[in-house]
Amino acid sequence: MTDAPFAPRGSKAENEEGDRLSPKFNADGLLTAVTVDADDGTVLMVAHMDAAALALTIETGEAHYFSRSRGRLWKKGEESGHVQKLVELRIDCDQDAVVLRVRLEGPGAACHTGRRSCFYRSVPLGAAPSSELKLTFNDNLRRFDPVEVYGAPKKTDTPRF
Repeated sequence: MTDAPFAPRGSKAENEEGDRLSPKFNADGLLTAVTVDADDGTVLMVAHMDAAALALTIETGEAHYFSRSRGRLWKKGEESGHVQKLVELRIDCDQDAVVLRVRLEGPGAACHTGRRSCFYRSVPLGAAPSSELKLTFNDNLRRFDPVEVYGAPKKTDTPRF
């Protein structure tokens, strides 16, 4: 991997209107990464990237993230083989968030639960805040068996994000 090829932060105008990639990482050294399907725009997942993950994603054309739960860099698909191939990478106006347009390899699932998207449930709108909200499953189709791919979860396992 090459060193992160990012320009130093400039003025607000330079960062918002200029042509230099100078990401604004938060206090934890991360920026938000929204991953969408390149063909139909479905939001597949939201994750975080540190400088190394962003640089590797740019360099390899495959999505890399920083896992807060594992405390380390990870390549999407390193365990499952369900790699995300980058089609386009966009950065927002103040350069503190990115959108990755990807094509999924394997069974077409981005979520560790085996579903296509991590956003497979809806929250009911208009419900009183004091009531117990029941989520609606919009996509309950599992494209792979997570136990088969990742093994049986242990009680000490942290969620795979």
